[in-house]
Amino acid sequence: MPTDPATMRAAQLVAPGTMRVVQTERPRPGADEVLIRVEGCGVCASNLLPWQGSEWIDYPLPPGGLGHEPWGVVEAVGSAVTNVSPGDRVAALTGASYAEYDLAPAASCVRLPPELDGQPFPGEAIGCAFNIFRRSSIGAGQTVAIIGIGFLGAILTRLASRAGARVIAISRRPESLALAEQFGADHVIPMEDHGAIIERVGALTGGRGCECVIEAVGKQWPLDLAGELVGEGGRLVIAGYHQDGPRQVNMQMWNWKGIDIVSAHERNPAVQRRGLAEAVAAVAAGWLDPTPLYSAAYPIERLGEALDATAEKPDGFVKAWVRLA
Repeated sequence: MPTDPATMRAAQLVAPGTMRVVQTERPRPGADEVLIRVEGCGVCASNLLPWQGSEWIDYPLPPGGLGHEPWGVVEAVGSAVTNVSPGDRVAALTGASYAEYDLAPAASCVRLPPELDGQPFPGEAIGCAFNIFRRSSIGAGQTVAIIGIGFLGAILTRLASRAGARVIAISRRPESLALAEQFGADHVIPMEDHGAIIERVGALTGGRGCECVIEAVGKQWPLDLAGELVGEGGRLVIAGYHQDGPRQVNMQMWNWKGIDIVSAHERNPAVQRRGLAEAVAAVAAGWLDPTPLYSAAYPIERLGEALDATAEKPDGFVKAWVRLA
């Protein structure tokens, strides 16, 4: 495509399963906005429903749409922006970053320190784990089960382990269980047989169940399993992104156990930014290393392949990202 300083390349979802790279107008920042030259953007499982098709989504989506885990370099700032400057490398909370440029509210931007130079940094996704962890109220001495060890589950394993909790990781794939051990899990259980998992967790907890269970899959069975594993007066944290329809729960059991239920996805922009800032600090300090979770980088022209890999999870796959610079 021709190079034009007033335009940019962006991926556009034009129909289910059909992504095209289009030339579109480069946005301009408003007074409180920042224009970011995107280096990369993480690929999120929340993209899969629009990618695979839904009757309540109007296609085509806007160019760049669905991309919300970007990092890059500040190209320009609005007249009221004081917290970042052109040339700063940042992670931000945006919504159209499958593109060479994207706008972000200045308040959502967090500078990336020199320790992170040259590294991919899907900050929104890492920050999401920090926000979920805060809502989980995990402390030293607790036994915590984490169901589903993907990108989110692995980081939550590290956070819970570092807080002094005993972590039981439950997941389908052997490589996911190995990843959980790498990130600090004390025990790993294959997610194969419902009754066997309950029996094993019961043995590990003396029949009491877990003080906290985090469901990080987004499907019915893991949610059912989470309710079984949490102990009386415990906390069930829903971190999975449930996007494929209603759920049924065993309310009688939940009531009888007297458990707290936390739907842990944050929607407050200030809270989201707090998680992003905590993620930047943790990775820069070196006690959290997400590098093993980045499976593959794809050019923007192959975003569809990245989404298919996110859905199919080939051997060794955890998270894809799109390289734009």
